[in-house]
Amino acid sequence: MAGSWTDTDVEQVRGRVAELVAGLPGVVAEDSFGHVGFMLGRKRIAWLLIDHHGDGRLALCVKAPPGELDTLLAADPARYFRPAYVKSWVGVEMHEVEPDWSEIASLLEQAWRMTAGKRAVAAYDAEHPGP
Repeated sequence: MAGSWTDTDVEQVRGRVAELVAGLPGVVAEDSFGHVGFMLGRKRIAWLLIDHHGDGRLALCVKAPPGELDTLLAADPARYFRPAYVKSWVGVEMHEVEPDWSEIASLLEQAWRMTAGKRAVAAYDAEHPGP
């Protein structure tokens, strides 16, 4: 069951996600099995999944702390879903519902913070002071 998106839609979403992770130190994109993984060293912080196992979705799956998925599902079940195979990750619909790019940026940064070392987080925070 292929999704209703086009190759152009996939490239636009991929480009936007790549822009967001470009500001996170050490994150690189890696094409893998028809999908795009976003890696920090050897650890994956997110996947852009394209019709994963025929699910018909163009989706981003992001590493998240326990409880994050349940909170997001309760707030917006059309936008968020429980991804297969990975516990505590958040699935984000990227085509059927207009992506909330500021929320996606926050999820990606949170995943990066969970994976990066304390020194990397401290250096990032020193360069990006809060409001």
